[in-house]
Amino acid sequence: MHGPVRPCCVGPASPSFCPPVCNMEPERAGGEAAADSEGGGAGAMCAEEEQNVLQELSELPVETAGKRPTCSRCSRPQKVCLCPFLPVHPLNVSTCLYIVQHPAEESRVLRTVPLLAACLPADKCKVFIGRRFSEERHPELAAVCQSLSTLVLYPGPEANNLEELELDPSQSPYNIVIIDGTWSQAKGMFYGNSLFRLPKQVQLKTSLSSQYIIRTQPTNTCLSTLECAAFALSIVEKNHCIHEVILRPLQALCSFQLQHGAQIHHSKEHLIKNGLYAKPMPKNKRKLNKMDRLVNNVKV
Repeated sequence: MHGPVRPCCVGPASPSFCPPVCNMEPERAGGEAAADSEGGGAGAMCAEEEQNVLQELSELPVETAGKRPTCSRCSRPQKVCLCPFLPVHPLNVSTCLYIVQHPAEESRVLRTVPLLAACLPADKCKVFIGRRFSEERHPELAAVCQSLSTLVLYPGPEANNLEELELDPSQSPYNIVIIDGTWSQAKGMFYGNSLFRLPKQVQLKTSLSSQYIIRTQPTNTCLSTLECAAFALSIVEKNHCIHEVILRPLQALCSFQLQHGAQIHHSKEHLIKNGLYAKPMPKNKRKLNKMDRLVNNVKV
């Protein structure tokens, strides 16, 4: 009495194709020699069939996913290049921006730093990627942070309002250090690197809402890195046209995304105030207090 023959899938196979592979169960009583002979032959055939199928699959051509060609200036895919919205020539500024970027920002598709860099001369916008920065590993950045001509743009109770700060002309040209990342990432980088607490700390007093409406912000007045840089440069350079020029590619980016299915992202503050916050409220008291401060417009 022979055991049942059952089909099974072994190795790579498409849903519509399943190579027949036999598995002969052993006899339990009588006819052992015949069963061994037939089962061995069937098993050998199945193994050979399986090997042939695997060999054929391995010889199939593999389609490589080619990366879309990108524009060398705005770093956007060429089909959605934003260069028409960039200034024809880099802006003539004396202030130098030092962008310290969290590694996670580098892989984001809709990041704003490449657009910012495309608006400025190469030597006026320098990007450093990492979480931790030290004098040994980043001597240029350390020297800049130790300079009296450097400001670090990060909000807080000890920060001076940049609009009200009297800048010393003798210390010009100035440097501005800006942290690029989510708000929690920026907080970790600011307090995790003693270098960033050496320069004079400044913040923007502007009440303007962010125009980066395709990414969620904690509050209505939280600005993207590009927006912060645009307003800070306008103030330090005393040229209010600068922020209009730098914001132009950001506006074009958001407009294009919205036309192709993206949704407007309201801030957490807006969602909570209007009862639209979809996520469950946190149980942690510290996080609840933070949300209360958002609703009541108290700075955190």
